[in-house]
Amino acid sequence: MPARAKLAVMSVPLGQLWTQEQFFAWAEAQEMRYEFDGLQPVAMTGGNIRHSTIALNVRAALRYRLRGSGCRPLGPDAGVQTVNRAVRYPDALVSCSKLRDEDRVVPGVVVVFEVISPTSGRVDRIVKLGEYAAVPSIRRYVTLESTSSDIIVMERTAPDETRRTTALTGDGILRMPEIDIEIPVSEFYDDIAFPEAGEVSAG
Repeated sequence: MPARAKLAVMSVPLGQLWTQEQFFAWAEAQEMRYEFDGLQPVAMTGGNIRHSTIALNVRAALRYRLRGSGCRPLGPDAGVQTVNRAVRYPDALVSCSKLRDEDRVVPGVVVVFEVISPTSGRVDRIVKLGEYAAVPSIRRYVTLESTSSDIIVMERTAPDETRRTTALTGDGILRMPEIDIEIPVSEFYDDIAFPEAGEVSAG
């Protein structure tokens, strides 16, 4: 789970609420990666090779299928603005809106992907679930387990519609009609060796 950042050197006094603009200016000078929870920076915990490989597989699968479609996959350095101007950096996202290279947050995000790890599970499943649900353009939020080939899909066809939740396993197919593509779940887990039963996996 991300821990609140220890802000030793900054232009905003401790305890004072930050603006999104102050966060961006400060974050550029940091070696670690941070998200912005709408109040202050929050440190992003590091993942492991398995986490990184799954995230890379997701972006590669999206890029191959979306080439020339007008929709663009991005991540993990592309920001999504959520509630109270918070900024999250999902493992992958898709936008079909016109993008400018200098944008700090991506407009018109349609699909968001987060790879779950033991340290990020609560934030990804609860906190970010609520935040992404508050973004009208987001139609689908996909969380991918990093210790098994299982994914959870939260989808809706309109901003005010109740989300439907579907669980898919390694032999399933993720269908995304909002961007007109389908991806076998197994493709997200190419070159992944899962831990044996009872083995503890960090990150």
